[in-house]
Amino acid sequence: MTRPVRRATLVFFLYVFSCVVAGILVAEGTLHPQRRSLGASDLAEAQQAGRHTAVKLQDVSLRASDGILLRAWLLQPDVGARNAVLLLHGLSDNRIGMIGYAKLLLEHDYSVLLPDARAHGQSEGPVATYGLLERQDIRDWARWLKGNLHPQCVYGLGESMGAAQLLQSLDDENPFCAAVAESPFANLREIGYDRVGQIFHTGPWLGRTLLRPVIEVSFLYARWKYGLDLQQVSPEASVFATSVPVLLIHGQIDSNIPVRHSRRIKSLTPRTVLWEVPDADHCGAISTAPDEFEHRVLDWFSSHRSP
Repeated sequence: MTRPVRRATLVFFLYVFSCVVAGILVAEGTLHPQRRSLGASDLAEAQQAGRHTAVKLQDVSLRASDGILLRAWLLQPDVGARNAVLLLHGLSDNRIGMIGYAKLLLEHDYSVLLPDARAHGQSEGPVATYGLLERQDIRDWARWLKGNLHPQCVYGLGESMGAAQLLQSLDDENPFCAAVAESPFANLREIGYDRVGQIFHTGPWLGRTLLRPVIEVSFLYARWKYGLDLQQVSPEASVFATSVPVLLIHGQIDSNIPVRHSRRIKSLTPRTVLWEVPDADHCGAISTAPDEFEHRVLDWFSSHRSP
């Protein structure tokens, strides 16, 4: 074997080895996101929101289908709440991250439920699965609302990871009248390409080409070690299959989950509505265009009054 061939062989094996190691690290980091604990200041903020809108705050819990305990806050107006909204937070956050949306909805006489996703906040769970398991958790929470509050309608509103999980909960029979998803990803593989590109500041093409083996190894590893088929994490497929009305919201300068993800979902399912928000970064619509955000979300809910 000539020296150039030996060098090429060595480079190839180093490349394969590096991709395998990187893929394992990516899988472990993805499935075990940093957990943001729920502190006394978070509880105080939620209680203050309740006092400001004259509602009561309750700690509630739900046993998931696989036995883990999920925890949430229920904020319920004393009178007049005919509808309820399930609010779903983003990655490595907890329920307090949705308190701004809760205040808006409470002012318009909606009851709101703010759960911690599995493996987040005070909810149990060894891994986060980006909708693979959470989709059933969300359906269970929605049915809990129906059974305990008896609202005319249950709506869903999620941001980022919570938006992607919400969309995946819509592909089977469910009690939602309508859903709003801000800054969702189209599918887990596609956002994986973005994450690789964000590390090297190249865009998603690097993850689709030279470093694609890293993504593929991470999927194979998750299935081998945890029994999780992450290829099934696909909000776009769930939206295509559902009859639930979906409003997509996405900032045009989103540097975390690029707007092309919502555009892709919209292109596959033209009946969805997409509001692209100029000058808004990730989940920034409510701060960039607060009046229009309020108008669009409330109109979307009020125009869909039956499941």
